[in-house]
Amino acid sequence: MTAENDSMEQYLAPTDVIDSDHPDVVDLARSLTAGASDDAEQASLLFYHARDAVRYNPYSPFHHPDFYRASTVLKRGYGYCIQKAVVLAALGRAVRIPTRLGFADIQNHQLPKKLLELQGTDIIYSHGFTELFIDGKWRKATPAFNIEMCDLLGLVPVEFDGIHDGVFPINDRSGNLSIEYLKDVGHWPDLPFDHIIDAFHRLFGEERMKLFMALIEEHGFDEAMALLGAGSE
Repeated sequence: MTAENDSMEQYLAPTDVIDSDHPDVVDLARSLTAGASDDAEQASLLFYHARDAVRYNPYSPFHHPDFYRASTVLKRGYGYCIQKAVVLAALGRAVRIPTRLGFADIQNHQLPKKLLELQGTDIIYSHGFTELFIDGKWRKATPAFNIEMCDLLGLVPVEFDGIHDGVFPINDRSGNLSIEYLKDVGHWPDLPFDHIIDAFHRLFGEERMKLFMALIEEHGFDEAMALLGAGSE
């Protein structure tokens, strides 16, 4: 985990996963922010693209760093929270806004039944979001749930103006309890893959995780999910 006094350059540099120097990422970031007046406006424009153009899918492959690479997720068109956070981080760095990946344990009180049965808990360990350094402060931006999903499920979408933090609202549109933040886990300048896999072990438990990984190795990710009773949506 990074210290606050670490060099800002590490939050601007491309990495293998946060590939902010990839031509597709650079071209997209520049086209989205053309005409923006400042970093806050740029960050907001990038956020809404990461939120809505990359569809949220909790059943996305997670077991190799390649599945998190920003250019790959953009091309695939879907991902889960950490993968979408990586996309926003790469887009931000492509226009010289320092970014890092933040993590928090949360409780989703409206977790779909199928996902609850798969995980065995409604606590999400190390939910991922993006932090962008704007006007001397780190701002949280959570691009996980796309607007179509929010409209379908009655969730309040996360908004981000580049000035205030954009985090999950605690209640849905009907006032029911939705998502609670339980614990800040920290932030990293690059994808902490080992930390993420450890979080999946905590989520599923050791025996279930071993079964899951064995099924993936034998049948592939999609078939493993089907065998465990989960779908692609």
